[in-house]
Amino acid sequence: MTMKSLLSWTVLATVFLAGLTATVASSAVLDGAQGVMAAVGMGVISLGACSGLLQKHGEALNLTRGKHA
Repeated sequence: MTMKSLLSWTVLATVFLAGLTATVASSAVLDGAQGVMAAVGMGVISLGACSGLLQKHGEALNLTRGKHA
């Protein structure tokens, strides 16, 4: 498995949605500081995947408009 296949749109979308789901679930299931820290950690992972998705989307827009990065 190459790094390029790990950064595909499908993988990033799956990580984003799974991270978002885990964030909500961990804050609901765990109590106190442990729940907060788990939610923050999974939220950071989800935001990282979201930024990758937005970057991919921007690259796709530039390619369709004839601009190359």
